[in-house]
Amino acid sequence: MSQLKSASIIIVFVFFISCAPKEDSKKMINNLAEDYVKLSLKCGVLDPDFVDAYHGPEEWRPSGNIKPDSQSLIKEAEEILKQLRNINTSGFDELWNLRHQYLIKQTIAVKTRMEIVGGKKISFDEQTKLLFDVVVPEKTQEYFEGVKEELNELLPGFGKLGDRLNNFRSQFIIPQNKLNDVFTAAIDECRRRTKEFIDLPENENFSIEYVSDKPWGAYNWYKGNYYSLIQVNTDNPKYIDGALDLAAHEGYPGHHIYNLLFEKKLLNELKWIEFSIYNLFSPQSFIAEGSANYGVNVAFSKEEKIKFEKEVLFPLAGLDVSKTEEFYKIMDLVGKLSFAGNAATRNLINGEFSDEDFIEWIMKYELKTRERAEQNLRFSKKYQSYVINYNLGEVLVEKYIENKITDSDEPAKKWKIFEDLLSKPYTASELQ
Repeated sequence: MSQLKSASIIIVFVFFISCAPKEDSKKMINNLAEDYVKLSLKCGVLDPDFVDAYHGPEEWRPSGNIKPDSQSLIKEAEEILKQLRNINTSGFDELWNLRHQYLIKQTIAVKTRMEIVGGKKISFDEQTKLLFDVVVPEKTQEYFEGVKEELNELLPGFGKLGDRLNNFRSQFIIPQNKLNDVFTAAIDECRRRTKEFIDLPENENFSIEYVSDKPWGAYNWYKGNYYSLIQVNTDNPKYIDGALDLAAHEGYPGHHIYNLLFEKKLLNELKWIEFSIYNLFSPQSFIAEGSANYGVNVAFSKEEKIKFEKEVLFPLAGLDVSKTEEFYKIMDLVGKLSFAGNAATRNLINGEFSDEDFIEWIMKYELKTRERAEQNLRFSKKYQSYVINYNLGEVLVEKYIENKITDSDEPAKKWKIFEDLLSKPYTASELQ
């Protein structure tokens, strides 16, 4: 009987050992994570747009006289991928599994970006899958024409629809000398609401700069230690309905909070070194941009947003509130046209559009001025398929969160789900 009992113990022990992840599996991931960071930094030397933020060991930065070539970096990425895929992850909990998959997908993106930098032609759909872990659905021309028909009814009159829209919107431009007052009030309110539901480090902070001659409208440069530099591009007009959106996107509860939570929970508490770096062309950006776009809907209900803008931001900007209901209705429709930018970028990358074709498409289907369309062209040529992270990212984040709550749930539940999304290494695949 004792022999049978001993044999049973041995079988159970062997079964446990074979099923549980060995400590050296986790150690391998830690080592490969370090390799991933060092590889990413070298990629940043070759491609200055690649590394968006880094707050890891300074001694890991490549020396200034080293200029790596894309082929050697691709081979390094392939070796890291091979080792990551061979790791035994049986018995890993959810967070370790997310980490493992995240590292694989991030490294695939490193390899893909270096292939593009090295001159390889990769189609739009291949780019979005390999760089951002998502397949992008196409919107038809009929879809855009349908939205334009609705806008046409709301904006009667003579002349092109785009001209009528831009003339109407011009009533809601924030004057340049009022921009800082309006944006500061917007970000202060977003920050106040965020702090009600998310425990922020005492030393978290940000500063704002106003810049020009950039391909983007605004940018968050996360510096580490819970600090962000937010730059706002003043090349094009800033509209009153975009002030809260911009404050939430770049600051609270958008990019600033996303980067802060990654640093606090994954880098500082878990010591996962891969979260000391943010590679722009990677699955991380899909969650970063999508959650940043959706963030204003976490901080404000639609009614709360309009109320705050009418009672606080409109007066600060010196704007008339008499046409606000009409304005918001129109802008809801204009938002649906943002997917036209995805279509234009797809055709540009795939060689089916010339620069002029791109500009004309944006003017026709996004109803933008030529100047704004040319800025869109500069962005799409520089960042390519990155454009999908804003609109499609927001759609998937919204679906992910809204599917987990009901109308009767308190706002705190939405905030909790949102914070969880911003605190773990999710990619688009997990959201879908």
